[in-house]
Amino acid sequence: MASAQQLIGLVKSHAEGDADRFFDLAMQLSAAEDQKGHKRLAEQLRQWAEAGQEAPASRVPVPTPIAAPRGDLAQLLVASYPGTRLGDVILPSHIEDELAHIVVETRLREKLEEKGLKPRRRLLLSGPPGTGKTLSASALAGELQFPLFSVMLHGLITKYMGETAQKLKMVFDAIKTTRGVYLFDEIDALAAARGDGNDVGEARRVLNSFLQFLDEDTGPSIVVATTNLAAILDRAVLRRFDMVMPFELPDCKAIRQAIERRLVGFSTSRVRWEKVLELASGLSTADVVSAAEDAARRAVIADKEAIATGGLLEALVRRRTLQALGGDEFAEKSAAFPTSGLGRARKVPVKNSGQG
Repeated sequence: MASAQQLIGLVKSHAEGDADRFFDLAMQLSAAEDQKGHKRLAEQLRQWAEAGQEAPASRVPVPTPIAAPRGDLAQLLVASYPGTRLGDVILPSHIEDELAHIVVETRLREKLEEKGLKPRRRLLLSGPPGTGKTLSASALAGELQFPLFSVMLHGLITKYMGETAQKLKMVFDAIKTTRGVYLFDEIDALAAARGDGNDVGEARRVLNSFLQFLDEDTGPSIVVATTNLAAILDRAVLRRFDMVMPFELPDCKAIRQAIERRLVGFSTSRVRWEKVLELASGLSTADVVSAAEDAARRAVIADKEAIATGGLLEALVRRRTLQALGGDEFAEKSAAFPTSGLGRARKVPVKNSGQG
């Protein structure tokens, strides 16, 4: 059955005369009942919702329609409807399994609640940039057919006392009433503000407000936070999440899988994978995919259907240079691959930035 927050939102939108909001919530209820197998009820809800529209034919029903944020909320949330699925993301099997189980728990929420249980709804994804954290949040939304609401932290955090907390409340009010996956990307921005040398007291109040809103949230939405710097997060923040999932740089198997998946349509039979994997070691999945795309573009321009080892190696070296991931390790690895392109790349001095 519908949650209390959904019913409150439905009645509130009707009382305020907000027809679009009423339609969105009614369609969410229809989608929720359809997922539970209540096909007749879902169809009746959809029909009555569309009957109240002036031009129902212009509205294409989807499992959970995006209610575009309005007013001040439009400066804090960006809505999208991802087509990404978990199978599209290259992840370690244990993380993929956990995310898949989150999907199952969410779909069977009513069954769990009958036994006094709740699905896990607060996830913290931690790890280096480019390892698939944000993409995993998109895939989670895609699997559930939920809208993805990305929280714009730069619009959320202000220098005025009390204003950030007020904006946080607006976001969490939306979390309670509009079902979706809400992404707080790089959540360490909220915690890092405490040590920036400015108004530490205000930063603490913001953090306390964030914790309070998390505690009070009992709605149907999923909250996903990501961080590159889990060590700086307040321990109280970590305790509020149902699961903390560590993302790591890809191993050889994942690197090859990412490259082969991106190069579908090209022949890779000539690729010497041991050389490619050695040079790609230490790069993120995003970097590896970007290098594969670079090699593919150059192959297309050269009217080639096959990807050669040298083309991939040169693309990986260029990626290392762009990401400043070279240093001694870069020079040492590049020296093992004496192609003309790599030779030119070795002449470019690159300092190690220390980033992973």
